[in-house]
Amino acid sequence: MRIPLTKYGLPEVAVYPAAIAILMAAVAFFGPALLPRAAVVAAEGILTLVLIWALMFFRDPQRRIVADDAILLAPADGRVADIETVDEGDFIGGRGLRIGIFLSIFNTHINRAPCDVKVEKITYRPGKHLNAMNRRAGQVNESNNLALVRTSSPQDRLLVRQISGAIARRIVCAAREGQQLASGERFGMIKFGSRTELYLPVSEQIECLVQVGDKVKAGLTPLAKYRHL
Repeated sequence: MRIPLTKYGLPEVAVYPAAIAILMAAVAFFGPALLPRAAVVAAEGILTLVLIWALMFFRDPQRRIVADDAILLAPADGRVADIETVDEGDFIGGRGLRIGIFLSIFNTHINRAPCDVKVEKITYRPGKHLNAMNRRAGQVNESNNLALVRTSSPQDRLLVRQISGAIARRIVCAAREGQQLASGERFGMIKFGSRTELYLPVSEQIECLVQVGDKVKAGLTPLAKYRHL
């Protein structure tokens, strides 16, 4: 069965598995002459698991996105790490609800649009590499901000922040300013354990649908809903 791999994973998706496969071949060829048979079998087993993980990390499963103008979808797979009301004057222009999603090294790392949006502005910011579980990571870590405007009514301003973690050091964003993204459309990824945040306006018309600890999937799990659409 073919494993769907993301184009955003290049060159790692080709280099890492190839390097592991070469190492496995070397162990199989030289190992019997240098190591006990049990050690060779154990080494090959460990390398096989690492190879499977390397391929699975860059997986890009197909997902059937259900279009609904009233729903804001999760922009990443993972676990809801925190939900807080914050000041987001730079783009939203006031109080915003921040929903932080932690992505472990076992999650799919593709980022997707929360709804039909136009990309207003993209801002990359260098920074630290704190553990992505830390809620401060969004403020001080290397990050990439996508300022978005809903293309359907209400045309609220949203913000998706891609954040690197202690391991993740490579943010990929294929979106461009002025581009329109459909709900659930892929726009990039963060390589190796990370954090993604969705900022939305604080409003009586928007209901948060998740709690801290919930597991979510990008493009499938509703994070918030407009009450009267």
